[in-house]
Amino acid sequence: MPTTDIAEDRPPVNESQGRGRIEINDLPTIDLLRSRRSVVANLIGEPGPSREQLDLILTAGIRVPDHGKIGPWRMQVLGKQAQAALGDVLVQEFLAKFPEANEKQVAFERNRPQRTPNLIVVSSRLNRQHKVPEIEQLLSCGAVCTNLLNACAALGFAAQWLTEWPAYNEAVKAALGVPADQHIVGLVYIGTAAEAPGERVRPDLETVVDFMETLPGSAAPGA
Repeated sequence: MPTTDIAEDRPPVNESQGRGRIEINDLPTIDLLRSRRSVVANLIGEPGPSREQLDLILTAGIRVPDHGKIGPWRMQVLGKQAQAALGDVLVQEFLAKFPEANEKQVAFERNRPQRTPNLIVVSSRLNRQHKVPEIEQLLSCGAVCTNLLNACAALGFAAQWLTEWPAYNEAVKAALGVPADQHIVGLVYIGTAAEAPGERVRPDLETVVDFMETLPGSAAPGA
């Protein structure tokens, strides 16, 4: 079972101390970020985080860039009863669209929010009257989801950030108390991996990164 390593009475860190003296091979946080891997929700089971561990995960979740200090996000931790109630909503909405669905399909939708021990719903709380553009507020919401995944990995838990059709369904939003003009940004499923996930293909850096001394849209010198 994953354990929590909580530092006690650590002295405050002076960021200027030790700057430039950290060896690349001694960076456990970088190793974590370089190796973090989502686990398919269907392969995540018990145990899930304790309340103490969830508090750590949630605290890390909101430690994100937030231009304007708006706090444009909300997190809802659904317990088993709430997960089951959400499953009933999904079945109702699914059958309304697919009345010919078979029992297996209905059972899958009912179980969708109950696949893992813990489910965190991340939604937006955008302030559209604020000068900070909406896109920046939404990006902050996405950063919350990413931080939740990283915090889970740091504590030894598996997690997956999904949306799927429920995130875009108005009845689901209403059941969760998410206003119609806001967004369900992610459903983060958390627990323990039934098996170690395989590595997925990642792009080579040279295909997504450019090191530039001049801007691509600038005229050549002397032109």
